[in-house]
Amino acid sequence: MNLESIKTDLEDVLSEYFAEVIYPKNGLFVIGCSTSEIRGAWKGTSSSLDVGRVVYDTVMEFLAPRNIEVAVQGCEHINRSLLMERLTADRFGYEEVAVVPAMHAGGGTQVAAYQAMNDPVEVEHIQAFGGIDIGGTEIGMHVKFVQIPMRTTQRRIGEATVTCLKSRPKLVGGTRAQYEFTDKNLLE
Repeated sequence: MNLESIKTDLEDVLSEYFAEVIYPKNGLFVIGCSTSEIRGAWKGTSSSLDVGRVVYDTVMEFLAPRNIEVAVQGCEHINRSLLMERLTADRFGYEEVAVVPAMHAGGGTQVAAYQAMNDPVEVEHIQAFGGIDIGGTEIGMHVKFVQIPMRTTQRRIGEATVTCLKSRPKLVGGTRAQYEFTDKNLLE
């Protein structure tokens, strides 16, 4: 597996995503990643710390200058709990759960994030503004309603399919409701 091509492909996806999505400052971005799928294997059968490090480090290169916080989804063996900095969990009011990621219970990307973070904690439920799903890890449960899937030109990281999610406020109202403000709104 060529780690440089993983990094380049991921940079392409993230560049396109952040060119289109207006992300709130101090917003929360979720990473769901199967390093096994990137390597062409079934989820949980070929985890890789090296691949996880490339994914985590590359995503952080995009998030840090934008002041966006990160949550890294674990696998089903830890109930898809999410790893984040304790300060982030406290700021959002998320309750900590007792688990530590391992290669085959959390996955390579979570272990890489755990090693890189200052004070990592696991939490159970979040509402991120958006995120990236590498390898069909189903991050939708962690993105606030209304989720909008976004396909990028680069559709794979290694052998894994990629789908990004963004969100928007729910449209409410009836036939008279308007969703953009103009001077015309005042006159009618």
